[in-house]
Amino acid sequence: MPDGRRIAFRHFRGEGPTIVFLPGYMSDMAGSKATALSDWAEAQGRACLLLDYSGCGESPGNFADGTLGRWQEEAAALISIEVNGPLVLVGSSMGGWLMLLLAQKLPAKIAGLIGIAAAPDFTEWGYSADQKAVLEKGQTVLEESLYSPEPTPTHPGFWRDGQSRRVLGDVIPIDAPVRLLHGQEDADVPPKISLRLAAMLRSQDVQVTLVKGGDHRLSRESDIALLLRTVAALT
Repeated sequence: MPDGRRIAFRHFRGEGPTIVFLPGYMSDMAGSKATALSDWAEAQGRACLLLDYSGCGESPGNFADGTLGRWQEEAAALISIEVNGPLVLVGSSMGGWLMLLLAQKLPAKIAGLIGIAAAPDFTEWGYSADQKAVLEKGQTVLEESLYSPEPTPTHPGFWRDGQSRRVLGDVIPIDAPVRLLHGQEDADVPPKISLRLAAMLRSQDVQVTLVKGGDHRLSRESDIALLLRTVAALT
């Protein structure tokens, strides 16, 4: 990046639109969904691009400096350098929010979008009034994690930036096909968020799949198989 940031990525060149995987909050390209997607793409000869946002995974930097705007800038810069043709963006949780922001900046390149428990606007609906007050004061909120012994931090810079990038308050000007996968037992992102997102998208080609018994991560063997079928249908 022009300011010296270095972004770790893996790019498999192949046929069809380039599948770009956008990880969730505090996740990276070594996760089970990203790995399954890249393995499938390589086996099928499909183009696939994985990345780690700055301060995450293999990318250097301080996680506390991360914001949606910063990570969107990194993803857009990487795409502009590495990919010439159309894109299918696959966004997991927070990555589903980034997917929407990127698609609005790159409308001519988008062949399709796939959200996995997409979490647009979670800085608004994902925090209590007391937590928002703490963040407004410039203090970090720590929450117990279901996936790690360490608490999950939300830094005030990330929260303020997210509040300025909310998308669910008006029609979202995206016309590409969109597929939204969401576990009915998701304890982090309510399934109603995917239904609300579907209603706000301008595209008339939007499908929501609710997965019985699926949790937030949707990483069971059957969940991964659903993801790969969905990607194959859009590429």
